Amino acid sequence: MSPKLRRLSGNEVIRIFESLGFDVISNRGSHAKLKRISDDNKRQIITIPLHKEIDVGTLKAIYRQALKYIPKDQLRKYFYTE
Repeated sequence: MSPKLRRLSGNEVIRIFESLGFDVISNRGSHAKLKRISDDNKRQIITIPLHKEIDVGTLKAIYRQALKYIPKDQLRKYFYTE
């Protein structure tokens, strides 16, 4: 059976990224902006909607965006069931 995307809230996703070194730098309306500086001094920014449950398509888009900064094997365990 293939892994399934977890159903996550905005706050759960923020906690995941905080555990990976991101910090919340702003909240505007129903979105939070997270940022971290990479080892090579590049800014890495991700925007997360602060919804009780993030839509599947939005969650997949956040996951794909985060793959630019975080290795798949490190990130997948948070977003997909085993």
